[in-house]
Amino acid sequence: MAQSQNTKVDYVVKASSFLGLNSVGKIMIGDKAFEYYNDRNVEDYIQIPWEEIDYISASVLFNKWIDRFVIFTKRNGHYSFSARKNKELLRAMRKYVSEDRMFKSLSFFQVIGRGLKALLHIGKKAAD
Repeated sequence: MAQSQNTKVDYVVKASSFLGLNSVGKIMIGDKAFEYYNDRNVEDYIQIPWEEIDYISASVLFNKWIDRFVIFTKRNGHYSFSARKNKELLRAMRKYVSEDRMFKSLSFFQVIGRGLKALLHIGKKAAD
């Protein structure tokens, strides 16, 4: 069984992890780390100390609804999550992760537009 890194828990919410196969569990925001525990398997957990988090990117739809968010770590890659109350969860995380390290991810159309611009730029260089 996993031992929590936190000595004090600020916020707990039901959530899903998108690491490998989707799993449902709980996210705990505490004084030492971000923690996710699977409801079905006690050995399936993710613990990310606050110092290890590089930045957080949130997928925002229609400038209002947060679909999911991704935590990018300094050494161990990234982890994708979705909670029932993503907005409240990210507000609770602001206590430990500064606002300048929380970003809104690009929309679908922004990604397509940047891809087309890159293709046009490459085509233009090849023609020269």
